[in-house]
Amino acid sequence: MTIDFSPLLAWPYLAALTLVAVVLAALGIWRGVRGAWIRAAALAAFCLALANPVLFQEEREPLSTIVAVVVDRSQSQENGDRRAQTDQALEGLKERLSRFPQIEARIVEAADGEETEAPSTRLFGALTTALADVPPARVGGAIFITDGQIHDVPDVNQKLGFDAPVHALISGKPDEFDRRIEIVSAPRFGIVGEQQRMTFRVVDDGAAPGGSAEVTIRLNGNEIATEQAEPGTDVPFTFTVPRGGNNILEFAVNPVAGEVTETNNRAVHVLDGIRENLRVLLVSGEPHAGERAWRNLLKSDAAVDLVHFTILRPPEKQDGTPINELSLIAFPTRELFVDKISEFDLIIFDRYQHRGVLPILYYDNIAQYVQNGGALLIAAGPEHAGDDSIAATPLAAVLPATPTGVMNEKAFFPRLSEEGKKHPVTRGLEGAADEPPAWGRWFRTVDVDRPLGQTVMEAADGKPLLVLNRVGKGRVAMLLSDQGWLWARGFEGGGPHVSLYRRTAHWLMQEPALEEEALTARAMGRTLEITRQTIEGDPGQATLTYPSGRTQEVTLTEGEPGLYKAEVETNEIGLFEVANDELTTLVHVGNVDAPEFKAAISTEEKIEPWAEKTKGLVRRLASADGPVDLPSILPVRGAVRVADDQRLSLRMTDETVLKGIDSLSLFAGLFGLAALLFLISATWYREGR
Repeated sequence: MTIDFSPLLAWPYLAALTLVAVVLAALGIWRGVRGAWIRAAALAAFCLALANPVLFQEEREPLSTIVAVVVDRSQSQENGDRRAQTDQALEGLKERLSRFPQIEARIVEAADGEETEAPSTRLFGALTTALADVPPARVGGAIFITDGQIHDVPDVNQKLGFDAPVHALISGKPDEFDRRIEIVSAPRFGIVGEQQRMTFRVVDDGAAPGGSAEVTIRLNGNEIATEQAEPGTDVPFTFTVPRGGNNILEFAVNPVAGEVTETNNRAVHVLDGIRENLRVLLVSGEPHAGERAWRNLLKSDAAVDLVHFTILRPPEKQDGTPINELSLIAFPTRELFVDKISEFDLIIFDRYQHRGVLPILYYDNIAQYVQNGGALLIAAGPEHAGDDSIAATPLAAVLPATPTGVMNEKAFFPRLSEEGKKHPVTRGLEGAADEPPAWGRWFRTVDVDRPLGQTVMEAADGKPLLVLNRVGKGRVAMLLSDQGWLWARGFEGGGPHVSLYRRTAHWLMQEPALEEEALTARAMGRTLEITRQTIEGDPGQATLTYPSGRTQEVTLTEGEPGLYKAEVETNEIGLFEVANDELTTLVHVGNVDAPEFKAAISTEEKIEPWAEKTKGLVRRLASADGPVDLPSILPVRGAVRVADDQRLSLRMTDETVLKGIDSLSLFAGLFGLAALLFLISATWYREGR
């Protein structure tokens, strides 16, 4: 309740009038005039009436005290019975806070960080957001329900934006331990065939049993090494990059009985293999119209080092022309096919026939080169059906088809076979979907017996045209026509010769993206895309194993012939495993260095400095084997100056909200009029005596 003035005259005039009244009253009192005191009271009442005093009374309502309850819903809370403890604690805390009508609880559930961030537990960020619209004076405290692995704890010297206790109720067991593995350093790229060095480390958190740990190392799904590692010690590892494209290294440390989680017992690193200028040997048996199609394609690729030889004159052709006028350099057969054959990534025989230029033993060398992982392409013409065909040499051991000795002389549109529509080498070739195909015709093929491997393109009457086959560790392709140059020259509109030749060459050199049976997965934010390439038909369901260990059957849907896909929205972060038939693949969702996976044991250490500073309480929800035990609530008026080690102290606010104001003018109405009349009447009465 307050009194204010709303004068009927401006303050200067009122002050002057009051001064005159004071002088007159003082003069009367000084002279002892009869009734002077009553006159003074009347003048005072008159001046007070002109000052117009007003009585104000405010109607206020007390505001509630805001208490933020931040619940940790990060992935680490899935370990053991932490989620159950958290749920129990949350329900119990809600019930206890509800006993105090003046307390308003704000429940904030904080999951892992956003997709664009490394997955982490950011509880203080969630707290700041929850209290953004609350004046600091109304905040009674903050209560965290967490395993203690908080990754955005501010420095204790910073300000939170409010002056109230910070408490933490810790889920998990007090004696937890965990073993994990992490990659310390690793290259992002590597040259195929060269050695690369990386470093990994095994880390024991908590009361771990100690001792050395066995680490199994896999490269592209194949086990390549087993190492012994002392926890906390960096271990170097050297390996050879086996192929171009993605190479997945997996490090798995054997689990320890009783550890918190096995989720972080594996770590992956993806290394892109780069071929250091592919070395291709192109041997043309004789000049012909299609010879430049292969040469131009290979020369146009800056990543290809091409060695090209053409046999200008076979040994049986003796016309007296000097050798130095026929060839710029001699054909270095021994150097190419004995000494340096293993240095080539691909050997191409383009219309080549056996005429004694290569000793018969060299064909056996080429066959062994393929068996050991090399690549061979035969671009055949009429010579392949003749008596001097290389199919009659030891090279026949690796060729997928044997010529019958007949040439099929008939115009045809090259078509994809049923396997070819699914095979990544030929699937989706431009123009293949039309009937007839939207490309030019060819006019002859080499007739062969039933071929091995996959016939991906067919000629007239369903005869084989392009055959692909695996032999030992290597691969062989046979193009049973020399008419591909017609596409290169634009005959009848041409055709996709560049795509066909390039894909065939890269399949031969074992490009992972062109594998006919492959299972791959990639992460796009929290969405997992699974791709299954197959030429065998519907592969069935894929099994997805989450980082937490739970599994899910995923239905793969055919998007293109031989290409099945599925997308899965994930709510976990970490290393996922996908399996289908005999194939498996790994994919990491989220940042591989995410803080969420660097430590998994529950801890009180990270939040304790803030609890100590704000007079809060840090306490475990349960003992090793006991039930959840919640501390009671202690409302405190004014600042919390002493920490209570048994109760959650909350600072109660004194803030109120103004609901309305009542005002009363003291000299207005009957009261003011009665006071003035009384004093004036008293003056007259005294004068009349």
